[in-house]
Amino acid sequence: MKIILSIFFALITFLGFSQNADALIGTYMTDKNEGMVDITKKGNKYFGVLTWTKTPGKLDANNPDKNQQGDKLAGKEILKDFEFDGKDLWHNGTIYDPKNGKTYSCKITRDDKGNLNVRGYIGVSMLGRTTFWVKVK
Repeated sequence: MKIILSIFFALITFLGFSQNADALIGTYMTDKNEGMVDITKKGNKYFGVLTWTKTPGKLDANNPDKNQQGDKLAGKEILKDFEFDGKDLWHNGTIYDPKNGKTYSCKITRDDKGNLNVRGYIGVSMLGRTTFWVKVK
Protein backbone atom coordinates (compact mmCIF):
# COMPACT_ATOMS: atom_id res chain seq x y z
CA MET A 1 0.00 0.00 0.00
CA LYS A 2 2.87 2.39 0.83
CA ILE A 3 4.38 1.82 -2.62
CA ILE A 4 1.07 2.61 -4.33
CA LEU A 5 0.69 5.82 -2.31
CA SER A 6 4.28 6.83 -3.07
CA ILE A 7 3.73 6.32 -6.80
CA PHE A 8 0.43 8.23 -6.62
CA PHE A 9 2.02 11.25 -4.88
CA ALA A 10 5.01 11.21 -7.23
CA LEU A 11 2.64 11.22 -10.21
CA ILE A 12 0.61 14.12 -8.80
CA THR A 13 3.81 16.10 -8.14
CA PHE A 14 5.05 15.44 -11.67
CA LEU A 15 1.74 16.49 -13.21
CA GLY A 16 1.72 19.63 -11.07
CA PHE A 17 5.13 20.66 -12.40
CA SER A 18 4.04 19.95 -15.98
CA GLN A 19 1.01 22.19 -15.60
CA ASN A 20 3.13 24.94 -14.06
CA ALA A 21 5.63 24.72 -16.91
CA ASP A 22 2.90 25.05 -19.52
CA ALA A 23 1.43 28.08 -17.74
CA LEU A 24 3.77 30.12 -19.95
CA ILE A 25 1.88 29.08 -23.08
CA GLY A 26 -0.37 31.83 -24.40
CA THR A 27 -0.47 35.20 -26.13
CA TYR A 28 1.08 38.33 -24.62
CA MET A 29 1.08 42.03 -25.48
CA THR A 30 4.63 43.36 -25.29
CA ASP A 31 5.85 46.41 -23.43
CA LYS A 32 4.36 49.67 -24.80
CA ASN A 33 1.85 47.62 -26.86
CA GLU A 34 4.29 47.40 -29.76
CA GLY A 35 3.68 43.76 -30.55
CA MET A 36 1.95 40.53 -29.61
CA VAL A 37 3.85 37.30 -28.97
CA ASP A 38 2.38 33.80 -29.03
CA ILE A 39 4.33 31.37 -26.82
CA THR A 40 4.13 27.65 -27.59
CA LYS A 41 5.91 24.47 -26.62
CA LYS A 42 8.03 22.26 -28.89
CA GLY A 43 9.21 19.12 -27.09
CA ASN A 44 10.31 20.30 -23.64
CA LYS A 45 11.21 23.85 -24.70
CA TYR A 46 9.23 27.06 -25.17
CA PHE A 47 9.31 29.43 -28.14
CA GLY A 48 7.63 32.72 -28.97
CA VAL A 49 6.54 34.12 -32.32
CA LEU A 50 5.80 37.79 -32.88
CA THR A 51 2.29 37.51 -34.36
CA TRP A 52 1.32 41.19 -34.58
CA THR A 53 3.17 44.51 -34.71
CA LYS A 54 1.92 48.04 -34.13
CA THR A 55 3.15 48.96 -37.60
CA PRO A 56 1.59 46.52 -40.11
CA GLY A 57 4.08 45.16 -42.62
CA LYS A 58 7.10 46.35 -40.63
CA LEU A 59 10.30 44.70 -41.85
CA ASP A 60 13.19 43.23 -39.86
CA ALA A 61 15.43 46.04 -41.14
CA ASN A 62 17.93 45.82 -38.23
CA ASN A 63 18.64 42.11 -38.62
CA PRO A 64 22.40 41.50 -38.92
CA ASP A 65 21.65 38.88 -41.60
CA LYS A 66 21.12 40.96 -44.75
CA ASN A 67 19.01 38.12 -46.22
CA GLN A 68 16.43 38.58 -43.43
CA GLN A 69 16.19 42.37 -43.51
CA GLY A 70 13.35 42.20 -46.05
CA ASP A 71 11.33 39.74 -43.92
CA LYS A 72 8.26 40.94 -42.09
CA LEU A 73 8.56 41.07 -38.30
CA ALA A 74 5.11 39.52 -37.84
CA GLY A 75 5.73 35.78 -37.94
CA LYS A 76 9.32 35.98 -36.66
CA GLU A 77 10.36 33.69 -33.82
CA ILE A 78 11.85 36.04 -31.21
CA LEU A 79 11.92 33.72 -28.15
CA LYS A 80 13.87 30.45 -28.42
CA ASP A 81 14.78 27.39 -26.36
CA PHE A 82 13.36 28.26 -22.92
CA GLU A 83 13.44 25.55 -20.26
CA PHE A 84 11.30 25.37 -17.14
CA ASP A 85 13.16 25.10 -13.84
CA GLY A 86 10.23 23.83 -11.74
CA LYS A 87 9.84 27.09 -9.81
CA ASP A 88 7.97 29.42 -12.17
CA LEU A 89 11.15 30.40 -14.04
CA TRP A 90 11.87 29.77 -17.70
CA HIS A 91 15.55 30.22 -18.54
CA ASN A 92 18.44 29.22 -20.85
CA GLY A 93 16.61 30.83 -23.76
CA THR A 94 17.24 33.80 -26.01
CA ILE A 95 15.27 36.83 -27.10
CA TYR A 96 15.71 38.71 -30.36
CA ASP A 97 15.24 42.48 -30.19
CA PRO A 98 14.05 43.73 -33.59
CA LYS A 99 14.77 47.34 -32.59
CA ASN A 100 18.54 46.75 -32.73
CA GLY A 101 18.84 43.33 -34.40
CA LYS A 102 20.59 41.76 -31.40
CA THR A 103 19.90 38.49 -29.62
CA TYR A 104 20.26 38.32 -25.84
CA SER A 105 20.22 35.64 -23.16
CA CYS A 106 16.86 35.74 -21.48
CA LYS A 107 14.82 34.49 -18.54
CA ILE A 108 11.10 34.78 -17.93
CA THR A 109 9.06 34.81 -14.73
CA ARG A 110 5.30 35.12 -14.22
CA ASP A 111 3.39 37.25 -11.75
CA ASP A 112 0.29 36.06 -9.91
CA LYS A 113 -1.96 37.36 -12.74
CA GLY A 114 -0.11 35.37 -15.41
CA ASN A 115 1.74 38.37 -16.89
CA LEU A 116 5.42 38.05 -17.74
CA ASN A 117 8.64 39.70 -16.65
CA VAL A 118 10.97 39.16 -19.60
CA ARG A 119 14.62 39.91 -18.79
CA GLY A 120 17.14 40.12 -21.61
CA TYR A 121 20.80 40.32 -20.68
CA ILE A 122 24.40 39.92 -21.74
CA GLY A 123 26.55 37.60 -19.65
CA VAL A 124 24.88 37.82 -16.24
CA SER A 125 21.27 38.66 -15.49
CA MET A 126 22.26 41.76 -13.50
CA LEU A 127 23.43 43.38 -16.75
CA GLY A 128 20.14 43.59 -18.56
CA ARG A 129 16.69 45.03 -18.96
CA THR A 130 13.29 43.71 -17.93
CA THR A 131 10.09 44.35 -19.85
CA PHE A 132 6.56 43.55 -18.70
CA TRP A 133 4.26 41.61 -21.03
CA VAL A 134 0.52 41.38 -20.36
CA LYS A 135 -1.33 38.14 -21.03
CA VAL A 136 -4.08 38.52 -23.61
CA LYS A 137 -7.27 36.76 -22.55
